Amino acid sequence: MSAPSPSASPGTGTVTTAVPARLDRLPWSRWHWMIVIGLGTVWILDGLEVTIVGNVAGRLAEEGSGLDITAAQVTGVAAALYVAGACSGALFFGWLTDRYGRKKLFMITLAVYLGATAMTALSFESWWFFLFRFLTGFGIGGEYAAINSAIDELIPSLYRGRVDLIINGSYWLGAVGGALLSVVMLDTDIFPQNLGWRLSFALGVVLGLVILLVRRHVPESPRWQFIHGHGEEAERLVSSVEREIEAEKGEKLPRPAGEITIHQRKSIGFGTIAKTVFGRYPRRAVLGLALFIGQAFLYNAITFGFGSILITFFDVPTGSTGYYFAVIAAGNFLGPLLLGRLFDTVGRRIMISGTYLLSGLLLFGTAWLFDRGSLSAATLTACWCVVLFFASAGASSAYLTVSEIFPMETRAMAIAFFYALGTAAGGISGPLIFAELTESGVVGDTVLAFQIGAGLMCAAGLVAAFLAVNAERRSLEDIAEPLSVVKEVP
Repeated sequence: MSAPSPSASPGTGTVTTAVPARLDRLPWSRWHWMIVIGLGTVWILDGLEVTIVGNVAGRLAEEGSGLDITAAQVTGVAAALYVAGACSGALFFGWLTDRYGRKKLFMITLAVYLGATAMTALSFESWWFFLFRFLTGFGIGGEYAAINSAIDELIPSLYRGRVDLIINGSYWLGAVGGALLSVVMLDTDIFPQNLGWRLSFALGVVLGLVILLVRRHVPESPRWQFIHGHGEEAERLVSSVEREIEAEKGEKLPRPAGEITIHQRKSIGFGTIAKTVFGRYPRRAVLGLALFIGQAFLYNAITFGFGSILITFFDVPTGSTGYYFAVIAAGNFLGPLLLGRLFDTVGRRIMISGTYLLSGLLLFGTAWLFDRGSLSAATLTACWCVVLFFASAGASSAYLTVSEIFPMETRAMAIAFFYALGTAAGGISGPLIFAELTESGVVGDTVLAFQIGAGLMCAAGLVAAFLAVNAERRSLEDIAEPLSVVKEVP
């Protein structure tokens, strides 16, 4: 790699580097497992915490919980505030991630998330609970931008699709744990009515501190480093990883496929980002919005209120909803786990459109059966498990898509923008609308909620069928050329 010219100020030189090609040709190794564990485990924590909220909604609304709040406020207002915080945090921390680096921000966002979760456990009034649900979302929104950027830039192109899907899908491992944990914590024979739900949040904080210790060892993205004037650091990092992997595998690595010449820069403005995303890549922008809006309505609207549906229509006891949620959470995790590899082999277009369309059609079928009165609590849960097996893979692919189809300089901000806009459309309005529909106790209202989610998933699937990018097994720089690339003069 050539160094910046002596006359150039730091971060403004021109460098030629093979770092992207060197990272992409690496075989899977212990180093990659460290990345997956350090970055992916936070989604387990997120799933744990969000699921606990959904399952304790009924308990919080009961006399003696320690909070004067209704179940609809927990699944409606609090859920909407959590998502609003996530949208705000994604935009705020997304900009900082592109400017100051992936590593700094994925440490800060986790700290914000943990602090707000701890404060939620201490809630004594509904306004306090609402405030710290917002701030918890603020931290997790920043996590989405920082972590998905780092994952795509550190994982070889051969494995990028499946790894990204499985890491985002690991959220549902936490959901399984949260669902089962809520059963124990809501058992008044074990914990007092006003204590069990608080301990659930506290346990999430303890697990998060362990993750924070592991994450310290995850490196900065070398791709971010060489563009932002830290070329020598990127070179040292990649060289050390290569030596480590060669020692592990007992053989020399093949030569990298090529080099890229870029003009280093410290930051990029919002105007350039908007012009790039909507001016240079308008079809990709439409694709990103469609995928995020579809999955946001389905997940933020329906799954936040699943426990309330069981209680309202099937008389499931408050303390038992966790068992049912654990089943659909397992289906959610198995989808990305078992289908993830196909996104790298069969291809992005077929798999993204297929998972969205199939989950939408299956949800229409579930709505029809529910309307006829053909479902019990167990069979409704089984239907949802199948629907979400495919929907989860599709939803995870939304994060994969927007993190790989735009130039590197805009990556975190692009993830943040599409997450925020799509989630604001589906994730804020969805819980507010559907909390009213499911709380009414009218079968037709809940059927309508199911049909809206199904329709939006099908619409997103059709958009993907026409606009999805064939990004499988391609380098990020090939999918979207960096804005900082120096064109060769003939």
